[in-house]
Amino acid sequence: MLRQDINDALKTAMKAKDVRATSTLRLILAALKDRDIAARSGGGGIGDDALLEMLQKMIKQRHDSIEQYRKGNRPDLVRQEEEEIEIIKTFLPRQMSDDEVASAIDATVTDIGAGSIKDMGRTMSALKERYAGKMDFAKAAQVVKQRLAAN
Repeated sequence: MLRQDINDALKTAMKAKDVRATSTLRLILAALKDRDIAARSGGGGIGDDALLEMLQKMIKQRHDSIEQYRKGNRPDLVRQEEEEIEIIKTFLPRQMSDDEVASAIDATVTDIGAGSIKDMGRTMSALKERYAGKMDFAKAAQVVKQRLAAN
């Protein structure tokens, strides 16, 4: 489903002669193809959850690049990366608010019976399974760590 949405968006961008969208969507599809090839030994391409994770990783890479470009005083490249982020975000589900993330973490900790920092990996795994693409897991990890350290 998501894969088809990206292909459709590429066709639309090409027809509209939107150079930035076309190049960004081609980058997404190239990364997707690489992941599909790597996953083929398992019998097919990657699923939507893995695709969402890949898109989030692409956004994080662009944020890192923006930081470097700002240090290098390259506003043109900062703007380009920001435009790519906006294009990639169109394929992600709505991100959870901080309050929603905190509630989800509390519910997950309770559901799996996590009681100490030793359960961090199990908790993060459960969160990724339940909220793929909807949560910033780097921020969530900090909240989980605080929550489990308090126990």
